[in-house]
Amino acid sequence: MINLIHTISAGESSTLEFKTNFCNEAIETIVAFANAKGGKVLIGVSNDGAIVGTTLNEETVQNWINEIKQKTTPTLIPDVDTVEIEEKNVVVLTIQEYPLKPVSYRGRYFKRTANANHLLGVSEVVNIHLQTFNSSWDYHTNNHFKLEDISFEKIQLAIDSINENGVNISESPLNFLLKKDLIRGEKLTNAAFLLFTANDTVMTTIEMGRFQTDIIIKDTARSQTDIISQVDQVLNFVKKHMNKAIIFTGDAQNTQQWQYPMEAIREIVMNMIVHRDYREAADSIIKIYDDKIEFFNPGRLPDDITEEDLMINNYKSTPRNKIIADIFRSMGLIEKYGSGIQRIINYFKEAKLPKPTFKNQSNGFVVTVFAKINNLDTQNVPRNVPRNVPRNVPRNAQEMPQEKRLHLIIQLIKKDTQISMLELSKKIGVTHKTIKRDIGKLKIQGVLKRIGPTKGGYWKITEINNYINKIEDE
Repeated sequence: MINLIHTISAGESSTLEFKTNFCNEAIETIVAFANAKGGKVLIGVSNDGAIVGTTLNEETVQNWINEIKQKTTPTLIPDVDTVEIEEKNVVVLTIQEYPLKPVSYRGRYFKRTANANHLLGVSEVVNIHLQTFNSSWDYHTNNHFKLEDISFEKIQLAIDSINENGVNISESPLNFLLKKDLIRGEKLTNAAFLLFTANDTVMTTIEMGRFQTDIIIKDTARSQTDIISQVDQVLNFVKKHMNKAIIFTGDAQNTQQWQYPMEAIREIVMNMIVHRDYREAADSIIKIYDDKIEFFNPGRLPDDITEEDLMINNYKSTPRNKIIADIFRSMGLIEKYGSGIQRIINYFKEAKLPKPTFKNQSNGFVVTVFAKINNLDTQNVPRNVPRNVPRNVPRNAQEMPQEKRLHLIIQLIKKDTQISMLELSKKIGVTHKTIKRDIGKLKIQGVLKRIGPTKGGYWKITEINNYINKIEDE
């Protein structure tokens, strides 16, 4: 009894609720506890912790138990203890976390959050069910998808990328699907369709726009392809509408500086695609303005993670789409789990730009990044050259003539013969896919050779003098 009095004095919490009498709200709380970490409902205690007691007869408690059983699915039966405090009866209804979630009260689902019961929406109900089986939506098969709906050529490209990332996979595309749980019982999973769809699909729609004002749109694009290809498509559109300056340092090779840190933009785009809630009807939307970019993605933060938790890195990250996240990680598209938000913040801090904002909005999540007017370092740009638009500089590296880009690749390899393709893409400001294509051309021309494995090997440059002379004469 002493322990109970101490518990009551601490007040209501995520595992404790007070009720002056037994009612429907008490059953809702029992369900909410069962869908969370369990808890106790004390009947005969007011909200402020005062002991008011409850009237009991021989059948009272049994009637309560029967009512709980009738109104919950699956059936819940709490443990019951009757305690006398200050000559008043207090009934303690204790329920453990239920192993097969979610539990409902008359067709409605509740979950305990802090000291209140939260009514769950449809997507939250599905998530709790999937978490019960330690799986995610993308793991499950879909009767609407057939094997002919996906591209085996795209699967092979993914296998090649995984091999380049240091993993030796020799399986055929079909065996790869089976090994990675992307196909089960001759049925495609949601992940397999999204990763390798042969045709455009509304499920992956990302709308992109360059806005002069909130109502004047200068340029638009739409991506509805497989989610691996979307990485390059989205990054290319964003780069197309980002300013870039050349910083004159006095060295033989000048420095390129983007309006926003490209590592952070890439991280945001990757998070959008991997963590999107593809069950939602809404599309992902990217809005680019003169001074900011807004990234909207269907799928809110989990209930146990707040926006403040994100900012201070006080949370445990669990991928919404576990299979998709694993494939992206294997391909080297994701470097780490769970620290993306903090890396984004750090990239903007290093660039001396305002801190991005992260917030739930409607049925989704919005990341907004901000630029500074004249934020590009143009201190050493010659006079009469407009700021932020350096003379004879392409708007982005994708528009740079390929021969010039190849020259830059060679110069970087000369400085570091063990540099990876991922590092090259970051330094030059182009996609990994573009670097692969450029490296392939250099190999065909006999200018570049790879010695040894992907990890631990190095690049060897041959026939370089004639090649460099040719480029410098152009």
